[in-house]
Formats: sequence, structure tokens, C-alpha cells
Amino acid sequence: MSPHPLYRACHLSVIFLLAFCSVKTGLASEHPASHIQKVKDIIVYKDEIFYSSFPSIVRRPGGELLVAFRRAPDRRLFGEPRTTHTDPNSYIMLVRSRDDGSTWSPAELVYAHPLGGSQDPCMIQLSDHSILCSSYGWALTPAYTSKDAVRLGNFSFLGGYLLRSKDGLTWQAPIAPPPMPGSTSRDILGNVIPAYNRGAMCQGKDGRLYWAVVAHNGTGSKTGTHLLISSNLGQSWESSCPIATDEKVTFNETSLYETPKGALVAFMRTEGFDDHTATTRSLDHGKSFQHWQDTGFQGHPHFALRLPDQRVLLVYGYRHPAFGVRARVLEAECGDVGTSPEIILRDDGGNGDLGYPWATMLSKSQILVVYYFNIADGTRYIAGTILTLN
Repeated sequence: MSPHPLYRACHLSVIFLLAFCSVKTGLASEHPASHIQKVKDIIVYKDEIFYSSFPSIVRRPGGELLVAFRRAPDRRLFGEPRTTHTDPNSYIMLVRSRDDGSTWSPAELVYAHPLGGSQDPCMIQLSDHSILCSSYGWALTPAYTSKDAVRLGNFSFLGGYLLRSKDGLTWQAPIAPPPMPGSTSRDILGNVIPAYNRGAMCQGKDGRLYWAVVAHNGTGSKTGTHLLISSNLGQSWESSCPIATDEKVTFNETSLYETPKGALVAFMRTEGFDDHTATTRSLDHGKSFQHWQDTGFQGHPHFALRLPDQRVLLVYGYRHPAFGVRARVLEAECGDVGTSPEIILRDDGGNGDLGYPWATMLSKSQILVVYYFNIADGTRYIAGTILTLN
């Protein structure tokens, strides 16, 4: 997936390309989206031996860029017909740039789970400049048959974990978040699986950390999303409220964003809903959420970046022909998410195994969007697109 691990597909690639981003017809020249121009596409990390995917990015106070991603062997090199998103050798890796993405360091290991493969490292830089990174894992257990386990092929789900770095150089031992209230799904050691999600956390103006996690029913199937809140920068978490549930539509891979007026907006991937993006918002600091809304457009998952003028750049993968990465520029309170014009950042992908963008400001006028990509079903790699605000 990175749909949630239970819904993943697999194929990717990349190319260099200098041009202005193309925008769907009907975009008025005076619309804010017309003030964003594409500068170029870049390669952040690529190695023909490895399947690299699901990046996140932070910009350190001194300007250094850190990109974390999931890396596993490209199993096709070993004679297997395809590479999947469950792999016992998938590790969290990281590369750095001190020149705004012009060059990148060799990949360094952040964490290798002792029981299985890690997925989707999602970093957030907190108010004290420490970094919190969420991930989750799968263990290769062909003979494991527990009825309480979440299974995908020969793999059993391990649940989520959190990593912390105070300096962006070293990482502390992982900590397990609490399980979801009422969850009965267990890992291979018999423990109730810790909470997890693929998506961006949000630190509010009140200093609290908000995290949208996956909610399971008694059999371990995903049914919706739920809000956890931390008042101590992720050291401990408290269950708050459901974010979105539905009898027919599944919600997962949710990113959170706080608007200038304090609304907490959830951008959600859906299953069983023609890949439509869904949103909901909380107007009471995470005590409750409004009923979810269909935005009317396809794409997943999402990342929301505040621009210097308070508008929001929403980026998301597009896993339909023409495969690639897309974006929208929203007004400050994100009320126009369903009507803002769609901007095409990339439409040259080889298939739907790509996307999962994350973004950061390089300066007051430039943005770097990172994602994973493939050209003609070739090696999956970490790519980026640099945008300019005019």
C-alpha cells in the first residue's frame, strides 16, 4: 500500500524533466494556483538493487533537509515476479541535503526492526526541534495461524512504533504507542497491536500533538480512523474520539493539518469509494469531528503544507492513468478543497505504484515535494519536484 498494508499494489519509476507544471483546463490566470510554477524534477535517492518508497521530509533549523524512506531489496532481481510492500528486509533509511536538494548524502540506516520489515516512516519536526517518526511493521511468519493476528499472505502485522531524534543525527530506542481502545488484534507475541497509521501528525498551537490512527473492529479489519492526542511531545498518548467511520467506506492513511483559526482538518484516503479523497474537521480541538465529506476528486494519500501567505499546498499521489503526483492550492481554512483547481506535478509514471508525497519549504518562495516514483515499471526510487511561488 502504502495503502494500509492490507491494500497495497506494487510498481514504480522516474525521469528528469524541466518544465512548468500543467494545470487542468479551466484554471483562471488570476487564481492562486497559477502563481505556482514547476522548476524541475530531481532524484533524491535511487539504487537499482533496492525498492525505495514512502518518503517523508523535514527541514532542520539550520536548513539541512532530511528525507526518511522505506527501502527493501528489489525482489525481481532474485527471480520473483514482482516486489510487494511486505518484506522482512525493509528498513527505515535516511538521506540528507545541505544545498536545498542539489546533492544528497549516501543512505544511512535509521532503524531495522528485529522481528520484521518496517513501513512508511512519517516524520514531524516538533516545537523543540526534535523529530518524531512513526512507522509500523510486518513479520514473515508462514506457519503462524493465530485467529487474532492480522495477516497478509505469509506475513503477520506487528503494529506501530515511534522513533525520536533530538538532533537529527541519532535515534532513541523505539517506543510502542497504546493500542486502540477495544482492539483485539494481536501480534506474533500475543500482545494487542499498538496504534499505527501512515500519514502526517500535526502539532497544534496549543503544543499538543494530534495523530490520526487506524481503528479496527473485532476481527482486525480496518473500519475507520481515530484521534490520539499527546500533551508531552509524543511520550504518551490519550484516546480522544473517532475521526471518520462508515458502514461501506473505509478510511485510512490520514494526514492532519491545523488551520490559522484552529480547525483540525483530516485528509483521508478511502477504500470502496472509487479512490475519492474524503475530509472532515474538528472545531473543538479534537474533542469531536464533523461528518466526513466527499471532495469529489481522486487521489491518495495527502500532505498539507502551509505557505508563507497562509494558503495551503495539498499534495497527493494519483494512481490512475496518467499516473503521477498532483496538488491543489487551498485557502487558509481549507474550505475550497473540493473546488480548487488540480495541478499536475507529474503524469509520466509507469503505473500506480508511486506517489505518497510529502513537502517542505526551501525558502519563502520555493517548495520541495518528495515522493516515490517509477518509469516504465522500473526501479522504484525517491524523487522530488521543486516549485516556485511567484
